[in-house]
Amino acid sequence: MSAPLYEALLRHRSLGRAPFHTPGHHGNPAALPPDLLSLDYTELPDTDSLYDASGPILAAERLAARLFGAARTCLSAGGCTLCIQAMLRLAAPEGGEVLCSRVIHRSAVNAMALLGLTPVWAMPGDLLSVLSAHPGVRAVYVTSPNYYGQLLDLAPLAAACRASGVPLLVDSAHGAHLMFTEPKLHPLALGAAMTADSAHKTLGVLTGGAWLNIGDARYVPDAKRAMALFGSTSPSYPVMASLDCAREWLEEHPHSFRPVQKRVAQLRALALSRGIGLPDGPCDPARLTLNTASAGLSGTRAAEIFRAAGVEPEYADRDFLVLIATPFNTEADYRRAAAAIFRLPVGEALPRHAALPPLPPVAENLRDAVFAAAERVPLARAAGRVAAETACPCPPGVPVVMPGERITKEAVEFLGGYGILRLKVLK
Repeated sequence: MSAPLYEALLRHRSLGRAPFHTPGHHGNPAALPPDLLSLDYTELPDTDSLYDASGPILAAERLAARLFGAARTCLSAGGCTLCIQAMLRLAAPEGGEVLCSRVIHRSAVNAMALLGLTPVWAMPGDLLSVLSAHPGVRAVYVTSPNYYGQLLDLAPLAAACRASGVPLLVDSAHGAHLMFTEPKLHPLALGAAMTADSAHKTLGVLTGGAWLNIGDARYVPDAKRAMALFGSTSPSYPVMASLDCAREWLEEHPHSFRPVQKRVAQLRALALSRGIGLPDGPCDPARLTLNTASAGLSGTRAAEIFRAAGVEPEYADRDFLVLIATPFNTEADYRRAAAAIFRLPVGEALPRHAALPPLPPVAENLRDAVFAAAERVPLARAAGRVAAETACPCPPGVPVVMPGERITKEAVEFLGGYGILRLKVLK
């Protein structure tokens, strides 16, 4: 008899690597109460009910709203995905167009298909101009920070949304902690109407724990109804309790990210001193993303070197290596990360990728494309067909085609450069 997944987790734990990946508690005993497993209860008269909260869950949500300065905060044991689904439902309950940054998680694409929403796509730098050209959109939806930690300039976008009378929705899955950095960089503090915060990614929360933060009181009355539309009727009480405990911990340790920012800044300086670049533009001060390609090394090879040095990164691709630091990393973790940076062999920069092709034309609406019959074909035969799924090479983390878009020859050539061999298209 065996339990392969359980055994795999035990083997990984035995490696003893410094964790710079999700979940944010990093297995540190100081991050979580020791008795959460024994508290795996359900909806009982004295434990409250998530979607009809009137007791301790409601109290926990009100305390979280106070922490974030939100009009309303809802707990989610269904991850950021549930918060994204609810956010879109609240913003456009009757359908319509939503202006979306092209940097988007597939959960949002799927939610729009389920809700019958029509995305109006724009590259992040074009959002303001596209908003002015599409006065009929129901909301603006963006991601900040992205997976590499890069931050959008949200304040002017939020102001433009207010002037247009539409809500700014922000997938802040990787940015729950930004309310506690110095300065505060959280989208809610910068004017967002609603944010989806995947707390487990950067805070002391069990996997699946997230907050839906609502800044615009117009969306408060229907928030729980929107969550219930998509959420499980059996939410995990340990996950919800870990959210409540993380909120309490943050109140007791309001400056917990100061040392994190300091240590990450030191690691960035070390990388730069060795000729290893960083992402362009403003970035999350608690995330270390190394542009290893700028020093002649792929991110995937760099990840192997980090693992050999006893460090487990969050993510790696051809160009970048990503590490997530939280208050639950130890000084020993940071020393290992520094030693790993010293081990990286540096040389001439790798060739740059080709520029992204223009956005493809839309041939079918998103919902029809997602639910239509489809087939997977060789990339060489995909030009001219209609995409049935998202094709998103990393980097740059921007989907080259979305469901419903007609695949262009330029898109095929670009995707082929990333080694993508087949695409799912409509029959």
